[in-house]
Amino acid sequence: MSQLDFDTLIIGSGLAGLTLALNLAQTKKVCLVTKRALLDSASGWAQGGIAAALSQEDSPDAHIRDTLAAGAGLCDEAVTRYVAENGPRAIQWLITQGVPFTRDQSNETGYHLTREGGHSVRRVIHAADTTGQAVQLTLGEKARTHPNITVLERHVAIDLITGVKLGHPDKSDNRCYGAYVLDSTAGRVDTIAAHSTVLATGGAGKVYLYTTNPDTATGDGIAMGWRAGCRIANMEFIQFHPTCLYHPHAKSFLISEAVRGEGGLLKLPDGSRFMPWHDERAELAPRDIVARAIDFEMKKRGLDCVYLDISHKPANFLQEHFPNIYARCLELGIDITKQPIPVVPAAHYTCGGIVTGWDGKTDLDNLYAIGETAHTGLHGANRLASNSLLECLVFGQAAATDILRLPSMPAVQLPQWDESRVTDADEEIVISHNWDELRRFMWDYVGIVRTNKRLQRAQHRIKLLHEEISEYYTNFRVTSDLLELRNLVDTADLIVQSAMLRHESRGLHFSRDYPDLLPQARNTVLKR
Repeated sequence: MSQLDFDTLIIGSGLAGLTLALNLAQTKKVCLVTKRALLDSASGWAQGGIAAALSQEDSPDAHIRDTLAAGAGLCDEAVTRYVAENGPRAIQWLITQGVPFTRDQSNETGYHLTREGGHSVRRVIHAADTTGQAVQLTLGEKARTHPNITVLERHVAIDLITGVKLGHPDKSDNRCYGAYVLDSTAGRVDTIAAHSTVLATGGAGKVYLYTTNPDTATGDGIAMGWRAGCRIANMEFIQFHPTCLYHPHAKSFLISEAVRGEGGLLKLPDGSRFMPWHDERAELAPRDIVARAIDFEMKKRGLDCVYLDISHKPANFLQEHFPNIYARCLELGIDITKQPIPVVPAAHYTCGGIVTGWDGKTDLDNLYAIGETAHTGLHGANRLASNSLLECLVFGQAAATDILRLPSMPAVQLPQWDESRVTDADEEIVISHNWDELRRFMWDYVGIVRTNKRLQRAQHRIKLLHEEISEYYTNFRVTSDLLELRNLVDTADLIVQSAMLRHESRGLHFSRDYPDLLPQARNTVLKR
């Protein structure tokens, strides 16, 4: 196939990618690549909402204080201020796009604001309990119908095309020229050239056995950026959401933080509460504290789960505020107006990622990273609830501003993908077996509580998987399953490397061998 040329190539169609695409499309020719359908992303799964200082009782300074407190000393204060101060403007942009946020005329903002763990006031604007879906549907429809945006569904990015990979004589050529992308439907690898390339592929929750993330969250952008030469920071900080629905038929279903924000109580099987024993903020403590408390109680008592009880609230209140959670639980035989919800912690959010500046720029010229793929410095050692979609919005708009400043350049002819020395795979069972093994040992050895010995065991197994996958990748034609597994193993390696370098317990990284906090907070930065 002939080369495809665009002004900007965006890999990933979550809120960060869609925000960027819509802010560029007035003057730029944009290609939006997504692994599955346009709306298949972690953004669409977000229930709670978007945090921003919108009410008179709130302020950017209060939002900053709450974010810094949750981040356990590692948030970049200047970046945090930038995001908090730009939050209200970003929300207003969504409102003008037509996002149907839940109304409340008793609030001076005209919208219902809820409160979540770690927040000192009600500041989370939402669309019932399906905020991500509402945002994605609104922006996705605009992107799909925009004449300057080409959407390539069921296309999986393989690797970035850089000056180094092209073997340019000038060793200082640090530019990204585009990417090789597998068309999963046609079984063909396309060459996509772009003046600017953006990684917006989300996080890496699927590296763990239990996760709230969709199947698309395989660390693709982080792994591609690492292989291309970008620095990676703070990958040890994997946020485990405290409350994922525990049911054999409820794959990855999240019970929103807002349930606790509206009065939900965590209980043991006998009905007694346990969070007050762990933190004075009880159910409204930050996620890392709540997740560790649940993990502690489950292991101490040999429990399969704990229970989140909000049945003391009026039934009409629950049906109005949590219609999606109410309906899904009812499908599974759980009436949340009368019964507690069985919950367990699950991998939820990747706080680390590709090191970027305020404008989304990475270490490579013309390469950007935004959203969960990036490490901006906002989240520190633990992300504050509902700051993730806010980050997507603010940095999506910031990257657009920078890209629009770039001078126009002629398209560069790039070499086509070479399949002349590979064959079709003979045994694809290797991929599924390695995928299962990786996710299980990452859960067992690199989970909520870690030790040196567990990390060493994980590192040993990752090394073996690396060797197998490298051989497989070299000899056989690429498939979407192989590409995702390759990226998961690279991402798992980055998580373990980072965890082994942090000799303390801070935020989301808790080590039995290093239970204390070091006096100075430092980022863990990996370089090739």
